Amino acid sequence: MIAEKMVGFVENNSAIRMMFEEGKRLSKLYGAENVYDFSLGNPNVPAPCAVDNAIKDILDSEDSSYVHGYMSNAGYEDVRRTIADSLNRRFGTDFTDRNLIMTVGAAGGLNVIFRALLNPGDEVITFAPYFLEYRAYVGNFDGVLVEVPPNIPSFLPNLKELEKRITPRTKCVLINNPNNPTGVVYPENIIRELTAIIERKSFEFNTDIYLISDEPYRELVYDGVNVPYLTKYYANTVVGYSFSKSLSLPGERIGYIAVPNEMKDFDTVVSALTIANRILGYVNAPSLIQRAVARAIDSKTDVGYYDRNRKLLYSTLKNLGFDIVKPEGAFYLFVKSPVEDEKIFCDMAKEENIIMVPGSSFACPGYVRLAYCVSYETIERSIPAWNRLMEKLKKGNLNLK
Repeated sequence: MIAEKMVGFVENNSAIRMMFEEGKRLSKLYGAENVYDFSLGNPNVPAPCAVDNAIKDILDSEDSSYVHGYMSNAGYEDVRRTIADSLNRRFGTDFTDRNLIMTVGAAGGLNVIFRALLNPGDEVITFAPYFLEYRAYVGNFDGVLVEVPPNIPSFLPNLKELEKRITPRTKCVLINNPNNPTGVVYPENIIRELTAIIERKSFEFNTDIYLISDEPYRELVYDGVNVPYLTKYYANTVVGYSFSKSLSLPGERIGYIAVPNEMKDFDTVVSALTIANRILGYVNAPSLIQRAVARAIDSKTDVGYYDRNRKLLYSTLKNLGFDIVKPEGAFYLFVKSPVEDEKIFCDMAKEENIIMVPGSSFACPGYVRLAYCVSYETIERSIPAWNRLMEKLKKGNLNLK
């Protein structure tokens, strides 16, 4: 018999992956060009040429045993210095290689953070809607995920509800900015209010509460929107980052954790994170891609491509009468379901070969998520299908909202 913890995960297999597999099944039946799969946040913009060129040059010019060998569990020192220098230039931080731990993507980074910080029963508070695997990551280390209900329609953090939920067992507050699934960006005034609440509650309960910032979408923002860098607002902040979206490298599994010098017990926390990286079995982040991202640190993915998709899909659905949160970042639309049960809406959309993910997968029923990191032509071809879907909704005897 499998582990008890795994039973629930097996029974509730990731809805995102299930819908992705459904999209592949429909593609075989009807042809990929006739299926409009908005399920998976898999970047379709190619990685910058600088990444491929860096990998080739590294293999040609650097010692093979060095490139493919072990290094410090925190990652190559020169790679960490290069990333630290980039962050210092961009955000006015004062990082060195000591402030960074290279990780196996943002997901690996979050597991490292929770392994280093959580005792059984410790609480991690996060804001719905949230990435569905947060609960599993916290549960991996016998922590308890505490949800703050969604703040509809803005989807900004509900700070009054946050304050109510902080207890002496609260160890972390976890935010995702820009947010998956809404595309909402939490502005500076919200960050200041949020950190003030955490500071006040830390003093009240005489505890250390950590602010965890999950930032795989930091570089994907539109219309000049600014994403605050959280270490400047709260000392006990840990930033988890991934190059999956900023350099279109999701399969390479490369990211880092950043810890500011102001962190209480800085040396102990960094040591714990580094050891957690090793004992979780990662040992260290992949060596070749560490060196590659350092060489391509100033490269960027084509955000304009995603912006073009965002504008077309948003305007198309808005003109059809759908209620949508206009995204400021990431590459998702979070759309209010026109019928009470959004899973019924997903099934109706699937009849038109439109694949999307129900909001209940993000602890926010009544909504659906569309990933617009697809080709522009896919969105164009989907427009007649969206029109037919809306006509069905209008003609059907459904409980339209």
